[in-house]
Amino acid sequence: MAKETVICTYRVRSDAEEAFRKVLAEHWATLRELGFVTDERSVVLRDVDEPTYVEIFTWIDGGFGRAHEHPDVLTLWERMDPLLEERDGRPKWEFPHYQRQQI
Repeated sequence: MAKETVICTYRVRSDAEEAFRKVLAEHWATLRELGFVTDERSVVLRDVDEPTYVEIFTWIDGGFGRAHEHPDVLTLWERMDPLLEERDGRPKWEFPHYQRQQI
């Protein structure tokens, strides 16, 4: 898999936003420490109207697959899951991957 940028969307329960922010603060740092993402720090955005977060970062080649097998990463994702909710017919979280294009 070539380097891919992922745009993660997290639909956070309103009563769990503080706890989610603490886990999210560990997310990119853990992925970076384990060597699964590039040095470019993740970008985190919050919707102005509701607790929906977007996190954008780029996997190194092979990082995506290795992250899905590493216990430290799986533990983080397990901690995130109960803090999220389906909303407006959309899933708790989404992870579309993109490749940068020269135009």
